[in-house]
Amino acid sequence: MTATAPDPDRPPPPGPDTGTDNAAADSLPPPDFEALTHAQEIVQASGTSFLAAMKILPEDRRNAMFAIYAFCREVDDIADAAAPAAEKIGRLQIWRREIDRVYRGDPQIMTLRALVRPVRQFGLEKEDFLAVIDGMEMDAIEDIRGPSLAALDTYCDRVASAVGRLSIRAFGAEGERGRRVAHHLGRALQLTNILRDLDEDARRGRLYLPAELIAAQGLESRDPYTVLGHSALPAICAEVARMAKQHYRMALQHMRRSRRGPMRPARMMMMGYRAILAALERRGWQRYAEPVSLSRPRKLWIAVRYGLI
Repeated sequence: MTATAPDPDRPPPPGPDTGTDNAAADSLPPPDFEALTHAQEIVQASGTSFLAAMKILPEDRRNAMFAIYAFCREVDDIADAAAPAAEKIGRLQIWRREIDRVYRGDPQIMTLRALVRPVRQFGLEKEDFLAVIDGMEMDAIEDIRGPSLAALDTYCDRVASAVGRLSIRAFGAEGERGRRVAHHLGRALQLTNILRDLDEDARRGRLYLPAELIAAQGLESRDPYTVLGHSALPAICAEVARMAKQHYRMALQHMRRSRRGPMRPARMMMMGYRAILAALERRGWQRYAEPVSLSRPRKLWIAVRYGLI
């Protein structure tokens, strides 16, 4: 790119961000306040660590994130439900059909009603919502145990990076750099989740540690607690942590090349999860059943340092 060529990922700084393009505002459907309240209640009840990052957004962008998160929470609950696989697949198919109705403007599910305005306002792509459902179907069809690295990457793309692609648009960061942030940050967050939730996943009969890393330690079993109880667990987890750190580094590189404002929520999310990963490493992998969380002062410092400054 020449010095004078415009950079499509770094447009001129906009005026104050209200979250709405005034020229197009009249063409948008009105906010569905009942559905928005419902989505916000789901977010708040979840206890998500991402809530602080959502709160720094302008109102319309914040409402979009509440709706995106509520959608993800509800389809995830279907995949994790104690129900036959066929029943869970059937319920996810209903949500898949309802996504089509979102883009027609007439969904019947309350949570999806909250998405109608953000979809049009921020150009949220249908393929990303469907990818999230595809990822939940991977969990619903059977308990994942020792997936290949390729299958794990596909899973991470669907359940995390696709959410990132939706979120980045809601934050106001578009273009290829935004997609690259979503690609790497989604994978980093999901790999951190996998390491944090080893015991919880094992209780559901799941093991997301990659088959190649397990086999490299001479293990043939894919039984969750057999692997978690093996002396090779620290070596396996250390490699997954290395993979996560590489994705964090790549996400940060692309963030630094993007406009700062729209990346603030993403940076808050990243720094919070990087701190969790560091805490997991300090705790040690053989103590996988001991929960790890950030203290309130630590969360506040991250919010101030990366969300407000």
